[in-house]
Amino acid sequence: MKNIQLKVCGMKHNPMEVAALKPDYVGFIFYEGSPRNFEGEMPSLPSEVKKVGVFVNATISEILNKATQFQLDVIQLHGDETASFCEKLAASEEINSKIWKVFGIKDTFDFSVLKEYEPYVSAFLFDTKGKEKGGNGYAFNWNILKEYPSEIPFVLSGGIGLDEIKQLSEILKTKLPIFAIDVNSKFEEKPGLKNTQELQQFIDKLNTIQSHL
Repeated sequence: MKNIQLKVCGMKHNPMEVAALKPDYVGFIFYEGSPRNFEGEMPSLPSEVKKVGVFVNATISEILNKATQFQLDVIQLHGDETASFCEKLAASEEINSKIWKVFGIKDTFDFSVLKEYEPYVSAFLFDTKGKEKGGNGYAFNWNILKEYPSEIPFVLSGGIGLDEIKQLSEILKTKLPIFAIDVNSKFEEKPGLKNTQELQQFIDKLNTIQSHL
């Protein structure tokens, strides 16, 4: 049985209700250009639910401030951050957060660009390349991932909802180092407000898939 973890991103209006479902990660977006931009006090979440902070082309000092303030377990870089930027961030003694680097995929992708990031990240995240920095609501062509050359684990993201369960079942049977599934817009009633009933259905279906892997 594989242990595929779940991340629910775009927390804003009902993070406590989502955290009560015990996903492995919840994501808070710190980007003013997003309708899911998180502001205010961090809710007191269950200790087993890890906090991911999502940043888009923020400065290192901005990231460090948020990581310290909110005790982030993971820093997710969703912009045009370079490998040298990741190196400087990883070298900071102010944080113990893991670093995930996001890459958008549409019809093709040059996986060779990942190599220089490998020493500084604990995971990659592949999302749908679109108009928005995440939350576009549709999936990219997962067949492209067959060419993935790295041993670094990755998070599968981009328009994943209940309708994608069959495709998820198929890709999770492969030897690809997928360690987590990221969901967001397909479970929203409005940006930042998640439908917890549908999320619970997804969690149940994902658990069923895993029990057969």
